[in-house]
Amino acid sequence: MSYIIYRGDGTMPFNSLKNGFENEDEFVLNLNGKRIRDIAFNLQLFIYDIFGDIDNSRVVSCYKNMRLQKYDIVIKIGNVIKRVSIKKGVKNSVHAEPISEFIHFLISNNMPRDMVINFLKYHYADGTTNGTGSVRVSASEYKKTHQNEIDEINSFINNDTFLRKCIDRFILKGRNSYDKVDVLIYSVPSDFIWIKANDIYNILLHHKDDYSTGIHFSNLSYQPLNRCLNYNSKYDKCRFISQLKWYNIGDDIIENMNNNVINRKN
Repeated sequence: MSYIIYRGDGTMPFNSLKNGFENEDEFVLNLNGKRIRDIAFNLQLFIYDIFGDIDNSRVVSCYKNMRLQKYDIVIKIGNVIKRVSIKKGVKNSVHAEPISEFIHFLISNNMPRDMVINFLKYHYADGTTNGTGSVRVSASEYKKTHQNEIDEINSFINNDTFLRKCIDRFILKGRNSYDKVDVLIYSVPSDFIWIKANDIYNILLHHKDDYSTGIHFSNLSYQPLNRCLNYNSKYDKCRFISQLKWYNIGDDIIENMNNNVINRKN
């Protein structure tokens, strides 16, 4: 199989003017109701990769998922369904939820009480565990005096068993869904790359020990939705939302694709 190679120099249109919803619509438009042989070549490669050896006269059905779940579109050929998450642009947010629910998730996975407290202090960075402090500081400022606590948290959360649960929650399933993402697409229909669910586990588990000064779940960076350091009441509620960002998603997908090519040659 051939792959589209992203060179990391901005030549792929990850930052096209289309917003995420318009991008999903375009994928549906390019696939739905068309025979495989009649769709664009890069989309054909994608279809063959996720569906396997299939006759090119088969008709593709594709539609948007209107529910609040991790997958954005559904691709169906015959009775086989593939659920697809689509990302584009930079600084991709892959998950957000109330901090109260996020902390419950950590506690349910046996994070020690003192570590939970330190996690909350990192989240709010105002000297409290509930966001009521009067002096808020940036993440970089907070790290200057609390790096050891952050390192201890990262050591606890970056193990294979817990990370698999986190990948399910943050990327593949969400908090309340039984349906799982089969493949994640990055970019737009004219020029995109992709990674399948098993490979998402593999690449993120591979990077679990990469060092970061901030709280991270492998290559997924943790932060509040907004620290609201300017005390703007319009965004203050964002301080109570946990967010995970996959900053180098394109690089990780390319690394995975290259690894797969090497493994096939061996």
